[in-house]
Amino acid sequence: MKNRLKALRAERNWSQLDLAERLKVSRQTINAIENERYDPSLPLAFQIARAFELPIESIFDDGLN
Repeated sequence: MKNRLKALRAERNWSQLDLAERLKVSRQTINAIENERYDPSLPLAFQIARAFELPIESIFDDGLN
């Protein structure tokens, strides 16, 4: 699934580790999501959206539109 995670992190000057700690996941999980090797669970996607204060749809794109 395509996502804007890396760009959003950069806008906030957050490292992968910073975001991982906020979400209580590993840095490797953040890396895998950013590189589209792993699709987050729905609860994790909601956590990510809350961390960035954005709707899920503005972070993730399933490519169906």
